[in-house]
Amino acid sequence: MVEPSPYGLRIPLGSSAIVERALLQSETFVPAGLRASVPSCLRAFVPFFASPATILAMSTTAPETPNTSAAKSMEDIVALCKRRGFIFPASEIYGGINGFWDFGPLGVELKNNLRDAWWHDMVRCPPAGPDGEILTIVGLDSAIIQNPKVWEASGHVGGFNDPMVDDKKTKQRFRADQLFGLFHYTTQPPGKDRLFFDDVKEKLSAGEFVAPLVTVVANSEEEAIRHFVGRDWKPPKPYKRDIIENFKLELNRPFDLSLLDSQGKQWYCMSIRIPLQVIENFAAQVPSPFSKDGKAGNLMNPRMFNLMFKTSVGAVQDEDSVVYLRPETAQGIFLNFKNVIDTQRVKVPFGIAQIGKAFRNEVTPRNYIFRSREFEQMEMEFFCHESEAKKWYDFWVQTRLDWWKSLGISAANLQRRDHDAAELAHYSTACADVEYRYPFTAPGFGELEGIAHRGCFDLTQHQNKSGAKLTYFDQERNEHYLPHVIEPAAGLSRGVLVLLCEAYTPDPERPSKVYMKFHPRMAPIKAAIFPLVAKDGMPEVAQKLYDELRTKYAVQLDVKQNIGKRYARMDEAGTPYCFTIDGQTLEDQTVTVRERDTLSQERINLDQVTAYLAQRIGGG
Repeated sequence: MVEPSPYGLRIPLGSSAIVERALLQSETFVPAGLRASVPSCLRAFVPFFASPATILAMSTTAPETPNTSAAKSMEDIVALCKRRGFIFPASEIYGGINGFWDFGPLGVELKNNLRDAWWHDMVRCPPAGPDGEILTIVGLDSAIIQNPKVWEASGHVGGFNDPMVDDKKTKQRFRADQLFGLFHYTTQPPGKDRLFFDDVKEKLSAGEFVAPLVTVVANSEEEAIRHFVGRDWKPPKPYKRDIIENFKLELNRPFDLSLLDSQGKQWYCMSIRIPLQVIENFAAQVPSPFSKDGKAGNLMNPRMFNLMFKTSVGAVQDEDSVVYLRPETAQGIFLNFKNVIDTQRVKVPFGIAQIGKAFRNEVTPRNYIFRSREFEQMEMEFFCHESEAKKWYDFWVQTRLDWWKSLGISAANLQRRDHDAAELAHYSTACADVEYRYPFTAPGFGELEGIAHRGCFDLTQHQNKSGAKLTYFDQERNEHYLPHVIEPAAGLSRGVLVLLCEAYTPDPERPSKVYMKFHPRMAPIKAAIFPLVAKDGMPEVAQKLYDELRTKYAVQLDVKQNIGKRYARMDEAGTPYCFTIDGQTLEDQTVTVRERDTLSQERINLDQVTAYLAQRIGGG
């Protein structure tokens, strides 16, 4: 997996559920399709500070998949997932446990559909390469617990750390590299208590202390801005909110907001990430993000916090029995590189793919399942000659971006973001993220998948540390070498979140008020079969159709409540097709099929239902 970067999208904001709920409540955005005006039914969803230009800039859905009925709210998505059995809090009856989630009946089907699609498209039926030749990619399932020397060689024992800061008073804990401050600056001649914006940034970058008015823990520039300009944020006394101007999610914007002090003096303010060096040297002078009065003095100096979970193997628990739950699946692939070469008819270039659980002891996980402590990864290590690594890197970045689009993710909600030099791991030549516009990052984006050029770092480390020879002999080149590696690494759990966010489609005209617009390939339930009434032979016909379909597809037979309520349940589950058995079925052997997205209905022959689904969904 691509190593986390302080500049990447890492979500821990606050550990308390109260903070999380407040943030979810404040995070709204305007959907696509707003052309000249906002319908009155949507005005309650529009952030109060948004100008017409900002509203248009916040559009998030591609024209080909319009979703203009209402704004998406992360809180509403979470509520639907709980109500319909997609995702539950782990250990909920005991109060839950932060950073862990259970996938319910619909959630596990959705996750398995995404997992199976990735495996099919990457391993069983891999794409053709730049030369048109079908690639060779094989599968693997390595152990979660490996010899602890693995993690020493990979650098995780010594370097897989986050800087952690504790608040002595509130006992809250957060990552030091996610602290943003709201700083005064002036657009007029500076004085001793006011600096130009560039001066503030320069001093902070140089490790000098500049006093922030308040601080907030956020994982991105966009999130910090959204907090400070949000409706629920109250400036500390004696300041009061004056105006909010030129709200832009760009680093060159003139200011985020302005405040008036008790003398009516106007202060321009800008949110800036506080460098780790400043926090290390001036922790006692930095206001705590959890302090109500904005006073400094509660923060402790940062400490490095290793993200790996420790456990013990064997009957005796001592230093010699310590092992780790893997923080990524990639190392298991590198460990088995030689085994695959020796046992399979593969030659470079080729890939090894793996899907599996990984564990990271995140300091403050939040934003639902975006970043949790137990998660699943879909990773592939593609081994190639050094001279061809750039070609394969470009190929995989574009291929993975296109793959997510093929699952029904709007192109407008996806983007490629190339890492700059400061973000790259020391062994990495290049790295790009496929990013998605989540409701909690909108109008900005957050990481969905990373594609990294890892060089030959991992094979070199394991060869040096283990003493095993891991070089590959290329007969065509007549050369022994350690292949370079291109790594597309996606979070399966995070991918599920993207499918949920993308599918969530408010529609006030429906009884359910919302439907889940899953791509048919991803839908947890492919079809539902309804007898119109539970009599006159209709249940028997429905049962026979259900028995026929269930061997090929995930389908449900529903006979309870009126037909409208059954449609509403299937809309919230994201079921693309519903087949109704009615009185006419008994006369001419036809059924009514109702399409989820358009609400269109047509009659087809009963014996054509299987072929109808096969044409639209596939073979099951």
